[in-house]
Amino acid sequence: MVFNPVLFQKPASTKNWASKSVLGERVYLNRDTIDIPEHHKVMPNILNGISFIGMLFALYGVVVLSVWPAIFGISLAYLGKSWYLDRMVWLFEDMKDVPEYNTWLY
Repeated sequence: MVFNPVLFQKPASTKNWASKSVLGERVYLNRDTIDIPEHHKVMPNILNGISFIGMLFALYGVVVLSVWPAIFGISLAYLGKSWYLDRMVWLFEDMKDVPEYNTWLY
């Protein structure tokens, strides 16, 4: 958190997929203060679990020097994380008109 603002500048625009995924994560982390729609409450936890299981397979593959568990685990982790980020974009798109969030797009 200390080096991120130093190493990376403010983006020229937040109207892109990557920025919206970060903004969606911020909305999700703020869900105790501002309620999010029901269809966004459970799936992120499931997808993070899938990514975690993938990392366990990948770690096992590295420890026992077996390529297939490593490839499977890395693929599962990437799939889970990519799907999670896609859900965060969807969450932000659903919540972008909330007054607290409508200034985040520029």
